Amino acid sequence: MEAYCMKCRTKREIIDPQAAFNAAGSPVTRGTCGVCGTKLFRIGKTEAHEGMVKPEKYANRSGKLVIVESPAKAKTVGRFLGKGYTVRASVGHIRDLLRSQLSVDVENNFKPKYRVPNEKKAVVKELKQLAKENAEIYLATDPDREGEAISWHLMEAAAIDPKLAKRVVFHEITEHAINEAFSNPREINMDLVNAQQARRVLDRLVGYSISPILWEKVRSRLSAGRVQSVALRMIVEREAEIDAFVPVEYWSIGAEFKPEAEKKATFVAKLAKIDEKDPELGNEALVTPLLIDMEKAPYVVTKVKRGERRRRPSAPFTTSTLQQEASRKLGFTAKRTMGLAQGLYEGQDVGEGGTTGLITYMRTDSTNIAEVAVNEVRGYIAQRYGSDFLPEKPLEYKTKAKGAQEAHEAVRPTSSLRDPEKVKPFLEPAMFKLYQLIWQRFVACQMEAAVYDTLSVEVTGSGSDHAYLFRASGSAVKFPGYLIVYEEAKNEDKKSEEEDEMNVRIPASVVEGQKQELVRLIPEQHFTQPPPRYSEASLVQILEEYGIGRPSTYAPTISTIQQRGYVERVDRRLIPTETGILVNGLMMQYFPEIVDYQFTARMEEDLDKVAEGRANWTKVMGTFYKPFAVTVAKAQAEMPVTKTGPEPIGRACPDCGKELVIRYGRYGKFIACSGFPECRHTEAFLLKIGVTCQKDGGDVVSI
Repeated sequence: MEAYCMKCRTKREIIDPQAAFNAAGSPVTRGTCGVCGTKLFRIGKTEAHEGMVKPEKYANRSGKLVIVESPAKAKTVGRFLGKGYTVRASVGHIRDLLRSQLSVDVENNFKPKYRVPNEKKAVVKELKQLAKENAEIYLATDPDREGEAISWHLMEAAAIDPKLAKRVVFHEITEHAINEAFSNPREINMDLVNAQQARRVLDRLVGYSISPILWEKVRSRLSAGRVQSVALRMIVEREAEIDAFVPVEYWSIGAEFKPEAEKKATFVAKLAKIDEKDPELGNEALVTPLLIDMEKAPYVVTKVKRGERRRRPSAPFTTSTLQQEASRKLGFTAKRTMGLAQGLYEGQDVGEGGTTGLITYMRTDSTNIAEVAVNEVRGYIAQRYGSDFLPEKPLEYKTKAKGAQEAHEAVRPTSSLRDPEKVKPFLEPAMFKLYQLIWQRFVACQMEAAVYDTLSVEVTGSGSDHAYLFRASGSAVKFPGYLIVYEEAKNEDKKSEEEDEMNVRIPASVVEGQKQELVRLIPEQHFTQPPPRYSEASLVQILEEYGIGRPSTYAPTISTIQQRGYVERVDRRLIPTETGILVNGLMMQYFPEIVDYQFTARMEEDLDKVAEGRANWTKVMGTFYKPFAVTVAKAQAEMPVTKTGPEPIGRACPDCGKELVIRYGRYGKFIACSGFPECRHTEAFLLKIGVTCQKDGGDVVSI
């Protein structure tokens, strides 16, 4: 007969424990359980756990049920578990708050009202039945707060007995990781569940309180959200900076020199000092007399410095850095990157006898690497590239993200031995490119630094009016190190001094005291540039720096503000629409705390405290909601109606004769027929800007 330990759920084949106890008269201590450490007792001739319960309720059950989120994951996990396990997919969330109402009882400790959506009822029905038939039930959802919450929802919705439920967590879908996880099950962590509940309730309170006000005061189908509104603010404020930017003129002066003993070899140096002061070259009038003076000056090399610079590889990927690099190198949106990464994590058939998980879990803010993975990749590096490319000790990286969950791992290949060329024939092109990127970054992160020879030269000249100092710096790769595998993409918004150095070639014959012939002067006019618009990569980077959102929120946040028509993506840059600017202005005026960077980051910290068991989630909600409810009521009363509905323009529709009106769409204003939907005539909205066309005298318009 089977019985179960109340603490670790270990199942033991024993005779009826109560009958054995009665026969023995009293239990005898027999050490501790090797699974959970609870005291073991001898009942008659059988060892049993303290607290073992009678098994009658489960006597007719057998088999093991495993529940995961997706069919692809179920297929891969099922392959490794083999016979004896039934693996089913919940197909994502099994229940959620009702869409038609707030579904949060703010008067009763913010109790959520969950329901199983119609499209999931058949799944729940099947899981309920399977839960009644199986003796062991494993909840194998993703290893983060959301995954923990899904496991809890599964247990609640499918009426799974907590005594039978076991939570298993793995960061990669490989045979070793699966076996390890199923050998060490645990209970559901309610702190993680409550942290996710708090996030869901918080976002529902914000969205369902503010969005209806926007519908009433502005127009329908608008929305506001705790993280999306902050992201929109960042984009709108950057656009305002660009609009307000006034370019300032400045000049630089370069000089091409040739050692007097050389015939052809030249190098270019930049003006660094005038009379030992930084040059201030604001306009051409200041530059011209300097050029005349420089032309007549003699020049000599006064300093030559040779050195060496080491450049370490980048850390393995986190969710944020993966999205940034995939954007810069591959042109992928954050949404596409995460979709492809999901497929790599859940498993692909790469000719190994079934589906195989190719990367570790892709929602993470940690740069930790499992010891087994480090050892494997170090062996691969030594064999493939040689001992010169292998550091003496494994390289370690410090996580930079605020509130990073250090128990997680970085995004890496499940096996570094599975190099990209081996799997290329089995993956569609985009998925292959992302796998290759992850593999290269991981292998490189455990390789030796690249070593550069550096050379800097100072050339001085004495003119009639001033003394001049020119500097040139150059570098060349001495030892490639990790660069033979991977080099991080350049930040498109920052120009690297190192990149400039790589383009400078200084003749090896240059020595101190050597006279230089001035070949030519290179004056260049410049204007200061406005800050660049955000790309998806740079927006993710700034959100992470401020501690706004978490790895799972970046991609959906960026997708939402585009789907709502608040932002357009043009040439990989995010530009706010007229609607986005309008909504942000209202949010800034009536809900300043919601779009405050520090407030949003503090809320993330509070959610972290809930996850760590250091804060009660309902108290966190109470602290937030009381002043928020006052703000909502005030906005409802004071926010003016902003007319974005149909505005007549005094012209008839050329198709049906009805009046043409101005309407607002996801891309701003446009002209349409008031007879819509019967008449679908539309025109671009043209705005006169007060300029006359030089060719025909007509009005110039903005479109």
